[in-house]
Amino acid sequence: MSEAKDRPVSPPPTPCETCDMAHYLSRRDVLKSALAAGLVLPLVKIEISAAEEVKKVRPQSGDLFVFSLGERLGQVITLQDLPTGGPPLIAYPLDPLTRTVRDGSRLNQVLLLRLPQEDLTEQTRTVAAEGVVGYSAICPHTGCNVTGWKEDAKQLVCPCHASTFDPKDRARVASGPAPRPLAVLPLKLVDGKVTVAGAFSGRVGAEQK
Repeated sequence: MSEAKDRPVSPPPTPCETCDMAHYLSRRDVLKSALAAGLVLPLVKIEISAAEEVKKVRPQSGDLFVFSLGERLGQVITLQDLPTGGPPLIAYPLDPLTRTVRDGSRLNQVLLLRLPQEDLTEQTRTVAAEGVVGYSAICPHTGCNVTGWKEDAKQLVCPCHASTFDPKDRARVASGPAPRPLAVLPLKLVDGKVTVAGAFSGRVGAEQK
């Protein structure tokens, strides 16, 4: 009994100030992170939205072209990729500075075709680049993709209603219900690459109703 009375009594435990501070800091950091996320997410959404808008912009002067289909999807198209006499390639424009492919709208699809320069009309030569012509790939009748090609007549064909277009003469309507030619895209060659020389000449796609 005497030993128990003589044993020193331990002082009562004090609150863990360090633990409370750590807990407080942890909650504060969480709140700061949540606030930062709340501010950053709208900015991220704005950047994504801006990037999507850039992809929808119509071909701009200086844009290159890339394959829109097949094994070479996304690769830059050069003069060597376009055999004289066809068939045409369907391409998307590419911003050479940002490397953004303008594939956010199907109205940006372009038909690229190389023909003998002597076969082109005088007006067509003014928008061609060493025999390469560029036209909207969207039919002005009902907006179908112009994917057909008449090898013998060297004409572009819309598979929906059989409208045909003469690429040698600024894609004028040769037959069918299309109300007007395909929109012309002026071209030039830069370092052997097919490049946009100006904006579409004419309305792209079908009439709005």
